Amino acid sequence: MKVTEHLKAAKDTLFSFEILPPLKGKSIQSIYDGIDPLMEFKPRFVNVTYHREEFIYKERENGLLEKIAIRKRPGTVGICAAIMNKYQVDAVPHLICGGFSKEETENALIDLQFLGIDNVLALRGDSIKTESTFRPHKFGHRFAVELIEQVVEINKGNYMMDDVQLEPTDFCIGTAGYPEKHFEAMNLTTDLQFLKAKVDAGAEYIVTQMFFDNEKYFSFVKACREIGITVPIIPGLKPIKTLEHITFLPKFFKIDYPEALSSELLKCKDNKQVEQLGIEWGIQQSKELKEAGVPCIHYYTMSNSTMVKAIAKEIF
Repeated sequence: MKVTEHLKAAKDTLFSFEILPPLKGKSIQSIYDGIDPLMEFKPRFVNVTYHREEFIYKERENGLLEKIAIRKRPGTVGICAAIMNKYQVDAVPHLICGGFSKEETENALIDLQFLGIDNVLALRGDSIKTESTFRPHKFGHRFAVELIEQVVEINKGNYMMDDVQLEPTDFCIGTAGYPEKHFEAMNLTTDLQFLKAKVDAGAEYIVTQMFFDNEKYFSFVKACREIGITVPIIPGLKPIKTLEHITFLPKFFKIDYPEALSSELLKCKDNKQVEQLGIEWGIQQSKELKEAGVPCIHYYTMSNSTMVKAIAKEIF
């Protein structure tokens, strides 16, 4: 079932969450351990992130360095199939531009269709640690809008492999939005223009980057509606868990803490205090969003469900 169909059929705010694939070498049970505690809240869909390859340099016998690509986490196709089979809940794999050619993307979409997965979240993806800026694959996409366009074409039955007769797909396409703007955007106005281009290209719903000030989300939705973006906009939340998060999250995700939260964070002496505050703030945010009638609240769990479970118990 498509994400948009779930949203349309819902009579109240839905619950959904995102997980990370396990590190290579770990079993699928590590995925289940993160999902099991949240199933009581009846998630309609579960997002599975994708992490592109990284590079290491290995010295060869002749003294030269060889650049080797490694993937620390497995792909999402098999994980999504396993989740749908075990829980009978829809899985939403992330598709990214970085590290993939158009042909590889097409092959991934063919595999997803074969497995009965009909949702994707189309993203550009981040640069890797060894790159100062995002670099697309030589034969891939530079922007998420191009990736969305490819999915739309495959939905129409237009494949790159024109020598093979393939059926049209029917993917529901989601994309990302940034209430505090993408860090590479010149300003929020241009960022909204890029977002509208993704929706015009075929994105059917938006999931936001994490935020800690609900007013930022409400203002973002209002601005989207004013420029003609009419698709559902799902707020994404992540509870603060550690002292490190206090500085890491604003630095890495380019977001701000509201003063009410930052003043309380400054009082925290250890991770336990931060975690408790993170739960309390997450409950407060979620209650306000639900009362405002948002279509769904999407939680970034990082495959650790403890805090999200504590929040969801008070909301769903």
